[in-house]
Amino acid sequence: MNIFSEPTGPGRQTEARFGARIASRLEEGSRDLPHNITERLRASRMQALANRRVTEIQLAPVLATAHSAGRTLGADSPGFWTRASALLPLLALVMGLMAIGAMQDQERAFELAEVDAELLTADLPPTAYTDPGFLQYLKKAAQE
Repeated sequence: MNIFSEPTGPGRQTEARFGARIASRLEEGSRDLPHNITERLRASRMQALANRRVTEIQLAPVLATAHSAGRTLGADSPGFWTRASALLPLLALVMGLMAIGAMQDQERAFELAEVDAELLTADLPPTAYTDPGFLQYLKKAAQE
């Protein structure tokens, strides 16, 4: 008795073969079971098959002509404010990046000014300015 209907499409055929293999394995295992259990299993299988969902994709027909496509493009073209509002996020991004760059430049200038102020106001011997580790000393002192 074949309770499987043959589906259409290559993916569904593979699925049907897989289901048939599982069903045959279950049939082999149920041969040694008592009659009442076998009947309950058969009834459960029939109920599961009755409740299974069969989904099919339905494609809507597309009716378009060159005349109607050209007409809609010309009539529904976006206006000035629509285009301007589309460019607004890009403008905000560019302005934000420029502001970040300006803040980083200003921070770097403050750091250099701080080093210069340390050099000019510190009581150091003249040989300290020629010492290669002097800049590291200033950075370490600034961190503390």
